Order: sequence, then C-alpha cells, then structure tokens
Amino acid sequence: MRIVVQPSRSLQGELRPPGDKSISHRAAIIAALAEGTSTINGFLEGADCLSTLACLRSLGVKIRAPEAGQLEVAGQGLFSLQEPETVLDAGNSGTTMRLLLGVLAGQKFYSVLSGDASLRRRPMGRVSNPLKAMGARIWGRRGGELAPLSILGSKLQAINYSLPVASAQVKSALLLAGLYAAGETVLREPWQSRDHSERMLRAAGAAIQVEGQVTRLRGGKPLKPLNVVIPGDMSAAAFFIVAAVILPCAELIVRQVNLNPTRTGILEVLRAMGALIEVISRGKNGMEPVGDIRVCASKLRGVEIGGSIIPRLIDEVPVLAVAAALAEGETVIRDAAELKVKESDRISMVARELAKMGAQIKPAPDGLLINGSTLRGAVVDSHGDHRLAMALAVAGLAAVEGETVIRGAECLAVSYPNFINDLRSMGVEVREEIE
Repeated sequence: MRIVVQPSRSLQGELRPPGDKSISHRAAIIAALAEGTSTINGFLEGADCLSTLACLRSLGVKIRAPEAGQLEVAGQGLFSLQEPETVLDAGNSGTTMRLLLGVLAGQKFYSVLSGDASLRRRPMGRVSNPLKAMGARIWGRRGGELAPLSILGSKLQAINYSLPVASAQVKSALLLAGLYAAGETVLREPWQSRDHSERMLRAAGAAIQVEGQVTRLRGGKPLKPLNVVIPGDMSAAAFFIVAAVILPCAELIVRQVNLNPTRTGILEVLRAMGALIEVISRGKNGMEPVGDIRVCASKLRGVEIGGSIIPRLIDEVPVLAVAAALAEGETVIRDAAELKVKESDRISMVARELAKMGAQIKPAPDGLLINGSTLRGAVVDSHGDHRLAMALAVAGLAAVEGETVIRGAECLAVSYPNFINDLRSMGVEVREEIE
C-alpha cells in the first residue's frame, strides 16, 4: 500500500492518541504473570502489541477482549506459563522479543522466539548476554546475538549490572528476569530511560526501588493483578504535534496524552526551537501522569541536542528531523546511535528519504546534521518502518508544492492503525492506493 499526501496550510481539531504502545506491551506481560485477573483499558491494537498477545496465548495465558481496547488477562502466577507447542512469533516487535526473553529465561521449559525478517536482523545480544550472566541458557545465531533464539528455562541468580546504553527494553527484560532470580537485581543506566515497567511492577506489588538511574528488584515475590487504564501515546501524538507546529495556520488540542517525564523530551526540544506548546490540564491515569496539550503554528529555530534527553525522545527523532528541516539555522542531533538498530537504520533512512524532498540533511555516526530549508513533494519509501512512514507524511503536509507518495505504508498498522483517518479528520488530504 502507498499513501499520497497533499500539501496543506492548516491542521485543525482535537486528537485522542491511541493507547501507549510501550505500556500496552508491559501491561499484558505483567498481567500474565500476576495471580488473578487483571483488566486493561485503552490497549493499543496495533500489530506489535497483538504479537505480544499472540505469544502469551501460545504460552497458555487466557486473554479475553470483551470490547475494543479492553482486555481481561487471567494470570496464575510467575510459573504458570506453559511450554509452547510451536515457535513464538514476535512479528516485527522488538519489545515483544526482548521482554519475553527475560520472562522465558526463568521458566521450567524450552521455547523458541523468532520474528519477521526485519526483527531477525535486530541485535538481541544486549539482552541475551546479561541474561546469560544470570544463569540463563540461550542460543541463537551469532552466539545469541540474532533471532531465532532458543531458551531453556533455568534457575536464575540476581545480577549487578551497568547497562552500556540507556534502553527501556533491556532494562525491562532484566527486571522481568529478576522476578525469578534469587537475590537482588541491581541495574544502572547511563541516563534514565522510560520507566513504565518500574511503575507497573511497583503497582503489582514487586519488591522494586528506584533511586535516580539505579533500579533494584528482589526476586521471588508474587505479583498481584492490575487494573490499568493506558494513556494516549506521546510517540504517536508527536507526529500531529509537529504537523501543528510547522503548518502556518494550524491549531491542535491533544487529549489525555501521557506526560511521564521520561516521554516528554519531544515537547522540551520543540519548545527550545520556539514551538508554542501549552499543557492546559494535568491529571493522573493510574500509574502515569496525563494531560491535555494545545499546539499552535510556530516559527522554529535550530538547536543542538544530545546526552540525557535522547532516551526520552528516541522514537520521535524521525519527526523531529522534519521540524528541523523547516527550522531557521542548523540542528545537530548527537548520541542517537541507537536509531541504527530500530525497525530500519533510522539515521540513514531519515536522511535519505527527507533529502529526496529537498531537505538539507546529512547522517552522522550517532545522529543527524540538518540545515533548515524548504520541502517539496516526492516519491519516498518507508523501508517498512512505521515511524519513518508517519514522519514522511508530516513532511508531505509541509511541502511547498507537489504531492508526496509514501511507498510501503502498510507498516502504519504496527503502531497507529488509524493514523490516516485521524489525519483526514483534521482537514488534510490523504488517500490510500494499492501499489
């Protein structure tokens, strides 16, 4: 499928973003390990999160979906999972594979995790190696670096480990393994990454403590069931927020979006660039802070970013690059080498595709160098990456002339199945075509 985006001067309306992708994965997995039935509302029914549900069902977990976005997960405890009869298919979801790797390492059975061609190229050694240090038995291609991965569950020991990069997926996998480990697992991050797992494990009664960038978890304690209301996904909302900033006659209200400080780096950077973004209400949605945001058309200037803010906006870099391509002056993005091992090499692919539209953008070893210019419609490619596809759609809206054709747009189903309809609801012209 391809989508065709027409230039627009305006984007108007209200957005209720889909449920947070990161939280949806974690809610389903932790609920499956709890003792009792958990209820989850606002679950993201994107392809990645559905892969997590499919894997859990293959492990014997009973999951009901009474209504759209609502789940009832009948957990029966940490050791209630059953040996799967077939390979567990994580699809395109790195979160599914990495988090379940931590869970499966502590089980009493054999399992195999695999996924699509893209996922089988993504690095898993960053999880499998520290798990092996805990006593896990894991085999895979290139010494456990690449899937398919075979896991023979074993008794685990706690680990005292410093993560080489700030990664919520690696941290979460090790915390989930720590539930099964004897002793106290201690994890240190160079910078703080998303803390959804820590918040949810605490709500489920785990013996977990967080002090700055150090997280401690003592294993062996049963988990209690959860009642989760999942807030709107900031990473999904970011595409509309940037569109509202860069289109000259735009105004947008975003309702009930996650305002967890580990997720709001995109708002901080856009404000530093001159964006008019106002939080008009705040509240709490269970474990997570939420709020409503007003965004207006703004004149942007280039900035330099790197260091501790990068883990708090890593998924938003593709659309941030679109904003930078239209800002006055130079934007420098550093310390983002993690982008090379996402669904695509996002550093190279963002630079390549935006350059087709006239952006003055160059890849760097760990980021991007962008000089503000103008964009024009072009034929571009998603490379199977949902966030790149959405970023290119936003760029197409801001083109000074010509329609933008985005090939491979079926990947939107990974995280935002309703993206095109939400765009149309705000008065912009987007159509779908069969390639």
